[in-house]
Amino acid sequence: MSATPATAPAAAPRIGVGKWLREHAVLIIGLLVIAYMLIPIAVIFFFSFNNPAGRYNFTWVGFTLKHWENAFGIPELNEALWTSIKLALLTTLISTIVGTMMAIALVRYEFFGRRPANFLIVIPMATPEIVMGSSLLSFFLILGVGLGFTTLLIAHVMFCISFVVVVVRSRLIGFDRRLEEAAKDLGATPWETFRLVTLPLILPGVFGGAMLAFALSIDDFVISNFNSGTTVTFPLYIFGAFQRGVPVEVNCIAMILFGITVLAMGFTTWQQRRAERMASIRPDQEELPPAAVTEIAATY
Repeated sequence: MSATPATAPAAAPRIGVGKWLREHAVLIIGLLVIAYMLIPIAVIFFFSFNNPAGRYNFTWVGFTLKHWENAFGIPELNEALWTSIKLALLTTLISTIVGTMMAIALVRYEFFGRRPANFLIVIPMATPEIVMGSSLLSFFLILGVGLGFTTLLIAHVMFCISFVVVVVRSRLIGFDRRLEEAAKDLGATPWETFRLVTLPLILPGVFGGAMLAFALSIDDFVISNFNSGTTVTFPLYIFGAFQRGVPVEVNCIAMILFGITVLAMGFTTWQQRRAERMASIRPDQEELPPAAVTEIAATY
């Protein structure tokens, strides 16, 4: 009886370049978009170690750490930076408090003008900054209000509130109201219910809205340029310094602000994932019995 020859294993099919590109198109496009956004930041970081010989920091001359060692050595730059930080902190505080209360009112309560308010709240987000800045300038001039830090604060709060409302409102829409009802059944007052149940669950949205308001305020130029008067913020200082040459210390401070922003974003992401894990331990809302809701609310 003759032995049949063993058949060789079939070769793995080769994947064509076109098929591979189609399968990884989303990943490739995502990496290209991230690179497009991060390359300017990388250039700023790279040239913060440059030792320029002329007015502008456009040509690499040599590596040095002296600008990082003296990042806060320009008094005018420090004053403009401190003005921007104070303005952004006050804007964040006011817009977060007011925006959160507005979001709660728009989601939880029925009142006259609720639908127009939901529509009008997005107008500052859709209006071009040059239109908003010039309109606010005309408004302040009609009222006879002197331009300065106060007008800047009013202008920044006005366009930051809309972003806070939208972020917090999206968090409130998916909120389980039965947790609040269970807390009330356990004897909690309305303030205790808000402080111990509602606020911890919507806190990631509130914090995200606050970080967005801070980022929008600290780097705003167009609206600030119309309503600043003699007050100089960090973006206005950079614009003015560009006429005579931007100091390298500006790049160092910009990278410090970028690092702080990245840390804040990381903290916000961690808070959101923590809230999602807390929500994932609960069964589906439709299958949740009232006794279980009471027990969950008692843990907050």
